[in-house]
Amino acid sequence: MSGAALGLEIVFVFFLALFLLHRYGDFKKQHRLVIIATLLAWYLCFLIVFILPLDVSTTIYNRCKLAVNSSPAESNGSYVTLAPSRQKCFKPWSYIPNGIMPIFWRVVYWTSQFLTWILLPFMQSYARSGGFSITGKIKTALIENAIYYGTYLLIFGAFLIYVAVNPNFNLQWSQLQTIGIAAANTWGLFLLVLLLGYGLVEIPRSHWNGAKRGYLLMKTYFKAAKLMTEKADAEENLEDIMEEVRKVSESIKYNHPLRKCVDTILKKCPTEYQERMGRNMDDYEDFDERQNNYPSEKSLVKLHKQVIYSVQRHRRTQVQWQILLEQAFYLEDVAKNETSATRQFVHTFHSQEPENKIIQYLYTPTVEWYWECLLRPWFYRVLAVVLATFSVIVVWSECTFFSTKPVLSLFAVFIQLAEKTYNYIYIEMACFLTIFFLSICVYSTVFRIRVFNYYYLASHHQTDAYSLLFSGMLFCRLTPPLCLNFLGLTHMDATISHKNTQPTAYTSIMGSMRVLSFIADGFYIYYPMLVVILCIATYFSLGTRCLNLLGFQQFMGDSEMTSDLIDEGKELIRREKRKRQRQEEGENRRREWKERYGNRDDSTRNRTVHTDPKEPSFSETNTSRPLSKYTRSNGRTERDRIELLQDAEPLDFNADSINDDPLESDSGR
Repeated sequence: MSGAALGLEIVFVFFLALFLLHRYGDFKKQHRLVIIATLLAWYLCFLIVFILPLDVSTTIYNRCKLAVNSSPAESNGSYVTLAPSRQKCFKPWSYIPNGIMPIFWRVVYWTSQFLTWILLPFMQSYARSGGFSITGKIKTALIENAIYYGTYLLIFGAFLIYVAVNPNFNLQWSQLQTIGIAAANTWGLFLLVLLLGYGLVEIPRSHWNGAKRGYLLMKTYFKAAKLMTEKADAEENLEDIMEEVRKVSESIKYNHPLRKCVDTILKKCPTEYQERMGRNMDDYEDFDERQNNYPSEKSLVKLHKQVIYSVQRHRRTQVQWQILLEQAFYLEDVAKNETSATRQFVHTFHSQEPENKIIQYLYTPTVEWYWECLLRPWFYRVLAVVLATFSVIVVWSECTFFSTKPVLSLFAVFIQLAEKTYNYIYIEMACFLTIFFLSICVYSTVFRIRVFNYYYLASHHQTDAYSLLFSGMLFCRLTPPLCLNFLGLTHMDATISHKNTQPTAYTSIMGSMRVLSFIADGFYIYYPMLVVILCIATYFSLGTRCLNLLGFQQFMGDSEMTSDLIDEGKELIRREKRKRQRQEEGENRRREWKERYGNRDDSTRNRTVHTDPKEPSFSETNTSRPLSKYTRSNGRTERDRIELLQDAEPLDFNADSINDDPLESDSGR
C-alpha cells in the first residue's frame, strides 16, 4: 500500500503538469525540447509539493519507533507497543520504507537545480535566437549566457580561494555542498516572500470582488480598452516587420547565397503575407555581386528574431481579443438575466463550439440561472472568507514560527496535536492543505505577473517558449525554499524546533545549516516577517498606485483614467456585439432562404439537366467559340474595344460570361 500511494501521486502529478502545460503552451508549434524541459521543471516542482506530506507522516512514524526502541517494548503485529504506557505506533497507510525517500529527494532536487541554473537559461537564449542553423543558435546562446555563467563562476571561485587561504576554515565537500544549497535557498526565499505577500491578499480579495455585481464586467471593459491598444500596436509592428521582409525578399534573388535564409524567414510569416510576397516577387533576375546593398547574414538573423516575436505577439493578441469578447458577452448576459422572471438563462449568442450532450442535459438553462445569478456570488464570498482565514493563519505563523516554548505557530500546534494520537490521515491532510495553499499563493502570482512583453504566461496555448522556460526556472528556484519554509512553520525542521529528533528525508539532503549560522539563525527566521509589510502594501494597492503614477494603466475604481478606459472598452464591446449580431442575422437569412427555396432550386436544376439535347445551352454556345473572348466578329477595331472596356461599369470579372457583342447579351441570357 505504501508503494501504491507514492506511485499514484507520481502519476497524478505528471498528468496535472501536462494539463497545465497544454493550457499555456502549444504542443504543435513549439519545439519539443522546450516542451519537455518545461514539463520536467513543472513536474518536479509539483511533485515535491505533493510528496512532502508523505515524508512528514513517515518521519513521525520513524520517530515513534525510535522512542519505542529506546525503552522496553513488545512487538504486536503491524505496530509496536510500549510496555509501560501501552502506547501504540501504528504504521501509516502511506508509509514509505527507509532508504527510498532520501534517494528520491536527492534525484528530484539536484535535477531541478540543474534545470534552473544551467539548462533552462541556455534553452531560453536558444529559443529566442534568430539563427538559421543549430550551430548558429548554440553559438548565440553561449555568447548570451557567458556573462550569466561567468558571474556565478567568479563568485564561487572567489569563495573557494578565501576558504583555501583562511586557516580557520576546514571545509569538506559536504559542507561546500550545504553552502551551495543555502545560497540557492536564500535567493529563492528572498523572491518567495515577495510573491507570497502579494498572493496572500490578492487571492481572497479577487474572489470577494468576483462576487460583486458588475465588478467583473467593469474590469472586462477595462481590459478590452487596454487589449485593443496592444492589439493595434502588435498589428502595426507586424506590418513594419513584414515590409522589411518584403524589401529583403525582393533584393535577394533566387540564386543568392543567402536566399535560403530568406526562405526560412518567409516560412515564419503569416500565410496572407507569404502569398502577397510571392505574387510581387520576380525571381528570374540574377543578383549582381558588385552591388553592395544586400543585407548581411547578421542582419537577417536579427530580422528572423523580430519576425518570430512579432508573429507570436500578433497571434496572441488576436486570440486574447476573441476570448475577451466571449467573456464580456457572457457577463453582459449574466447582468441581463439577473432580473429575469422566468429564471431561464438566455444567451445573446449561441456557443460556436459544440457542447457535450451530457453537459447540456445536466447544465440546463434553469440550473445555469441559479448558479450564475444566485449561488455563484455566495459561493465566492464563502470561499473568499475561507481563503482570508488561511492567509491570516499563514501571516501569524510566519511571524511566530521561531518560538518553540510556547509554540505559537498554529500549523505546528495542529501537527503536534495530531502527532500525539498518531492520526496520520489528519497529519497528511493538514500538511497537504498548508503547503498547497502556500503553493497556490506563490505559483498564481508567477502566472499573473507580466514583465512588459518580456515575460507573460498567456492561456489558450499563447505563451511563447521564452516565457515557458522562464516560468520553469522560477518554479525550480521557489519550490525548495517554499518546502523549507513549510517545514519551519510546522516545526518539522530541527533547525527551527531545536530538538534532537530524526529529521525528515527532505531536510537531510539539505544538510545542516549550522555551517552558515548567520543564515540559519538570522535570515531564515526574521526575513519571512517581511510578509506582514508586503501584505499591508498589497491590501492598500500601493504597487498598483505606483504603476498608475508611472503611466502604466491599472484598474482602480477611484481613478479618472480607469473610468475613461471603462467607457472606451464598453463602446468597443458594443461595436463588436453589433457586428456579431449582423453576421448572425445574415447567416439566419441565408439559412431561411435555402430552406424555403432549396427544393425549388433543385427541381429547376433537374429540369435543366433533362432538357432536349438538340437545344444548345448557353455554356455550349460559349465553349463552341473559344476565341470569341479575344476576337470580335463584327470588325471592330482595337481602339473601339479599349473604349468600351474603359466605359464599362467595374463589375466582378468572369471570363465565361463575356459575349462577342453587348447586343447579344439578352439572347444569351
